[in-house]
Amino acid sequence: MKCALVQFAPHLGLLEKNLELHYEFIERALQEGIDLIIFPELSLTGYTLKDLTSEVALNPRKNNRLDRIKNLSQKIDIVVGLVEEGSRGLFYNSAVYYSGGEILAIHRKVFLPTFGLFEEGKFFATGRCFKTFRTRFGPAGLLICRDFLHYGASYCLLAGKADLILVLSAAPGRGMSAQAGFASSKMWELMGETISRFSTAFVLYCNRVGFEDGVVFAGGSFIYDPWGERLLRGPDLEPAFLVQEIDLENLNRARKTWSFLRDDRPEIILNSLQNLMTKNED
Repeated sequence: MKCALVQFAPHLGLLEKNLELHYEFIERALQEGIDLIIFPELSLTGYTLKDLTSEVALNPRKNNRLDRIKNLSQKIDIVVGLVEEGSRGLFYNSAVYYSGGEILAIHRKVFLPTFGLFEEGKFFATGRCFKTFRTRFGPAGLLICRDFLHYGASYCLLAGKADLILVLSAAPGRGMSAQAGFASSKMWELMGETISRFSTAFVLYCNRVGFEDGVVFAGGSFIYDPWGERLLRGPDLEPAFLVQEIDLENLNRARKTWSFLRDDRPEIILNSLQNLMTKNED
């Protein structure tokens, strides 16, 4: 399986211009024999939308502006980030997985940061679930940026037997590190290593670059294998078209060694959470 992570800077609020960029990257991926191409969070719109949110929103199941991406997905699986228009004037920060000319899954971001430079909760409604879905490569799950930093989200994908955990991100670069790169980038990589190893799954994390409204986005996209070993890391700050061959047989090898998936007991976790919620209500 050959994957591509597109670490680029979308044009803020310019849907048509971003669509053209997506077509160019997808055509390049087809020429290089890519099986799965992943774009960052809100790749079709840019991140700091604020009052532009409603203007760039669309319903991916109904809007024909996405028909070309849907048609291209007959040749290559495609994951994009967009503003999804829901019912009754609600908008979601969503990731859409296209394959075989169809939408296989839509994930609505659950954990919306709304503090400091982040204002997502002012403009987006909250997603309500984490779930896996079938792809031609095996079960997969989608997460968006801060979802990935809440390890309960990845646990839900483990319980759903995910082989691939796909993370779309628009993470700024923050903090200095003793080594090269941002301190915040080290945090994402540590999460990637941890989740991949203890979920015995591939983690593919695609982060954007560029500047918006005084915010610099860090890049540093990566892929970890089911052993917790990093296969690929993109550059900091710079655009990059990152290609990696993935051996899906590593899933079987890792799971024969580490029995986390075999020994998982989601019913016990569910019961424990229900008990905790009951206590909290008291």
